[in-house]
Amino acid sequence: MDIREYIKENRLIADGSFGTYYCEKYNTNEPPEYANILHPDRVYEIHEEYVKSGARLIRTNTFASNSILFSNKSNLIENIIFSIDIAKKVKKNYQDKMELFIAGDIGPIESSEISDDDKEKEYYNIAKLFIDNGINIINFETFSESDILINVAKKLKQEYSDIFIITQFCVNQFGYSNMSFSAKKLIFEVSECKDIDCIGFNCGVGPAHMKKILSEIGTDFGKYFIVLPNSGYPKKIRNRIVFSDNKSYFCENMAEIKEMGVDILGGCCGTNPEFIKMLNNICSDNNKGIKIKIDGIKIHDVKSSSGFYYDKDGNVKKDKLIAVELAPPLNVNDRNILNAAKILEKANVDIVTLPDSPSGRTRVDSVLMAEKIKNMTGLEVMPHICCRDKNAIAMRSQIMGAYINGINNLLIITGDPVPSVARQNVKSVFNFESVGLMKIIKDMNQELFSENPMTYGGAINQDRNIEVELKRVIKKMEAGATFFMSQPVFSDNDVTNLRTIKEKTGARILCGIMPLISKKNALFIKNEIAGINVTDEIVARFSDTDTREDGEEIGISIAKEVITKVSDFCDGYYFTFPFNRVSMLEKILKL
Repeated sequence: MDIREYIKENRLIADGSFGTYYCEKYNTNEPPEYANILHPDRVYEIHEEYVKSGARLIRTNTFASNSILFSNKSNLIENIIFSIDIAKKVKKNYQDKMELFIAGDIGPIESSEISDDDKEKEYYNIAKLFIDNGINIINFETFSESDILINVAKKLKQEYSDIFIITQFCVNQFGYSNMSFSAKKLIFEVSECKDIDCIGFNCGVGPAHMKKILSEIGTDFGKYFIVLPNSGYPKKIRNRIVFSDNKSYFCENMAEIKEMGVDILGGCCGTNPEFIKMLNNICSDNNKGIKIKIDGIKIHDVKSSSGFYYDKDGNVKKDKLIAVELAPPLNVNDRNILNAAKILEKANVDIVTLPDSPSGRTRVDSVLMAEKIKNMTGLEVMPHICCRDKNAIAMRSQIMGAYINGINNLLIITGDPVPSVARQNVKSVFNFESVGLMKIIKDMNQELFSENPMTYGGAINQDRNIEVELKRVIKKMEAGATFFMSQPVFSDNDVTNLRTIKEKTGARILCGIMPLISKKNALFIKNEIAGINVTDEIVARFSDTDTREDGEEIGISIAKEVITKVSDFCDGYYFTFPFNRVSMLEKILKL
């Protein structure tokens, strides 16, 4: 029988945790996926226990069977095929007694070293391996974002239209994934994908918190719905993660969840065959309950009219925008940066931007420095937020802090890596790169800031492969970026690439302008700062005997030339002055 036909008439009971039960049952911390080849009898035994307890959907023992656990591709393929054979053997031995379904289980690849594109390819290839070996139910579980799953599902259904795809997200007790996406957003987005058949949640929370989340977002999304909570919350005892044996409490809450119209019920971490046996008993009436419909659950895009490129009446400014970067101090002496800010206050610039510890060197926090400048001068400010130093929780916290302090403009960047000399003691985080953080802010705009959404933009590195950069700009625009700041422009090739990006995307671009001040400064930028293409011709315009005034005049002249070259297509200029020498701005703008 097709699983769709079964679920139409029956509530489907899934198995419980394989991983935590395996480790408990065999007193080991060995990854349970290894057992597919090393101990196939153990894998069979656990599957069989769940079947005897009432589970009619068993998941292959492949949650972490990916390139992180098995770096050798042939070993990975062998492991998955072994898991399929074991599950098929269980089904064969019980097929005369009951209807039994097998789902190929795929967990998330938790590594910042692998790009989203490569993860997407791997998920697709693993799913294809299941399908080509006779498994037509694919279960993606414990995921924290939706975009990759939607893309994979579309590709799979184009090739295999009859398969059944399940997507499950993992959120915390407050309803957010570890990538800081809300349960509502995650479920709504996958519910809009016609190629995904079943949606829901697993892991992350115990049954009471799961029940609360479902009551807030509902279960009626026009899809089959699956719920597999943890038994509760773990404790660490003697270096082992241990869950309490609370099956009565678990099933009391699951009895209420089953009344919410859930189609597939089971368990995740901490649950075992005894939990599933009791769960099966409380579901014996096969009454599927009524799905919960929550009004207003639809996610709407929100648009801000308070960004720095709007005038006081909420209209987009027609003049060229002027943004100036001020580097926060390396110590607690903020006198120079505040003096520079006061000069810019009189110059009527549109926005002051503050980098987030560029080059991996500690500086005063960009948001706190921005807040002080805003309070002391009234200037519009834009802190940079980079993905290097903070995880999703900390960045979300920082963005909310900026918001309640009246900071409404952000520049979102991936961030420079930690310098190699510091890497033994200082670790980068990089939960995700700039596009991922933009998606989080887009979600926050819908969930938290809908009355006055954040305005955010991204960076353009026009010196890299233009096709790659075009794709990046488009991705950032799809993630809600409404403006872009380019790297400083020095060459005609930079100008050509920026013009191409503008023509092909229509993005609002502020051209990067860096007025160099000396030959030493030019050589340093050329040789020490990645992504900025200072040409030999530019360096040659300076000499070792230039005075300070001579050097500034040459830098001003070069800046004016760049402005002339880009003025017909750029929406404004993004100035970065070495050593915060903002007094040069007035002379540059006198074209």
